[in-house]
Amino acid sequence: MAKFDSKSFNPQAFGKYVDRIPNVTKNELAKSGAVGTNQNAHDALANQTGSLYARVPYFGRIDGSTSQNNDGGHDIESSNTTTYEQGFIVASRMDGWTEKSFSKNITAGVDFMDNVAAQIADYKMDVKQAMLLAILAGVFSMKATGTGVAEKAAKEFLEKHVYDITGNTGDDALVASTTLNKAIQKAGGDNKNIFKLVIMHSEVATHLENIKLLKYMTQTDADGIERELALATWNGRTVLIDDNMPTTEVEAKEGVEAYTAYTTYVLGNGSIILDDIGDEVPYEMSRDPKTNGGQDTLYVRDRYICGVDGISFEKPSSITASASNTDLATGTNWNIINDGTKAIPHKAIALCKIVSKG
Repeated sequence: MAKFDSKSFNPQAFGKYVDRIPNVTKNELAKSGAVGTNQNAHDALANQTGSLYARVPYFGRIDGSTSQNNDGGHDIESSNTTTYEQGFIVASRMDGWTEKSFSKNITAGVDFMDNVAAQIADYKMDVKQAMLLAILAGVFSMKATGTGVAEKAAKEFLEKHVYDITGNTGDDALVASTTLNKAIQKAGGDNKNIFKLVIMHSEVATHLENIKLLKYMTQTDADGIERELALATWNGRTVLIDDNMPTTEVEAKEGVEAYTAYTTYVLGNGSIILDDIGDEVPYEMSRDPKTNGGQDTLYVRDRYICGVDGISFEKPSSITASASNTDLATGTNWNIINDGTKAIPHKAIALCKIVSKG
């Protein structure tokens, strides 16, 4: 059995231990219900010797508007449903840490397994958060110029699913009582109830608190005392607060003062696919008895299926082994699902972006 600073190291037991460690970092997006799985993609890509990319069926819906009048004198005209394809990509990540006399000098007497596993758990959440933000950056920068079906669908999506109020003056550039409802109605129309989660920067949350629009949930304890929870709602949607949400510093120009643009994401349950399918050797130890008088290295590897419900990842030839965060953030790698003739309705996609000055 491998040793870590002269301690026995069981990679399977260590992996299970990491999974049990509670994560205390913010990374609200990575922990939210917006992150889901796709069983077809999982079945195609979870094999340890499996492929980098998979296209799975995305079934079209029958349309009640084509119903025909039955007057007893006409034949029934039948039609068929369209089957689309959705692309999913695998992103593999790896890292390693080398320490001299790790358990004694670094942990200062703290339990070895607890100390290392707690750090790995937080590290993994950081990795997932970065990947999710890259996916959202890519989706909201899809190619929207051109005459093709994909380009037209992307243009419509970006016009409907981005609600930017930074061009307004004064307080109208800040989120207000009607902002969320207008944004999700613009994106989803009569299907706006697919939006369940709002993830925002603390600056935006603080403004909502100041104008009494952010309502914190309460819980009554065993003594009958009602206590306020950290979990909030905005117009009935659960709010997660995370300063990792994107911000952009906009320079002053043409009489407009410089400002910070804050991105708030409104998402549906399971709208982003980031499925941890594991690596064949997720944890591995190496002991070097010579260098620096002896040192130990812990290696970590992970594999994730990446995708978005309603949007396909179209793998370029340049991705040969794993999708980087740059690949995930590249808009030309994403398309609204289409069959070359028509695309799925944009309002079926539970992604919305609000841009404000606070």
